[in-house]
Amino acid sequence: MTPPPNTPVADVSPDRIATFSAFASIGSLSITQDLTHAVLRSIGDMDGTDPELVAEETLCLVATATARAAEVGLQDEPGHAQAIQQTLLNLPFTYRDYLIGHAMVAQEDPELSGVAEEVRSRLSRKQEFYTTHLPQGQFPGPHALKDKMELWMGRVSPPKLPESPQERLESLGLVEQVLAHVKLVLAYGRRGEIPGEG
Repeated sequence: MTPPPNTPVADVSPDRIATFSAFASIGSLSITQDLTHAVLRSIGDMDGTDPELVAEETLCLVATATARAAEVGLQDEPGHAQAIQQTLLNLPFTYRDYLIGHAMVAQEDPELSGVAEEVRSRLSRKQEFYTTHLPQGQFPGPHALKDKMELWMGRVSPPKLPESPQERLESLGLVEQVLAHVKLVLAYGRRGEIPGEG
């Protein structure tokens, strides 16, 4: 059946899925690293600081926000949207699988595979929290991000900090960083190319 005039024809090439997934995944890992470092620097050597907790929570937050932005950006490409969204939601698990696999090879210790299930269970609980708070089909705009990132900041902060999670989030300017990231992913989805190309 021929589509009506002026109807965009979706790019069915697997290159679209691969390129978008790589672009958004690299961006997600980059912004996760920036946020994690900013939080840990702001906390310093305070008792109760857990860098691994901060990294895991942050990646789950960013991966979920990125997946939601990609889904909205790809509304005209439902065939691609599902695969890309799932790839991004799986990013915390994929990254941990890589880290565990790398440690197994580097240390020549196959028994390290035993921690994989424990890590997956821990990440699943964190991911469920963020997928619940960042609903499917909705772009995570500034108000939604601020609200959810206040929850995130509370979860990654040790007790007895002098500032509230809201105050620390605002003073570090982290909402703006994530907002720029998800806007870029949204634009890439809608344009079909990296903004600035063409």
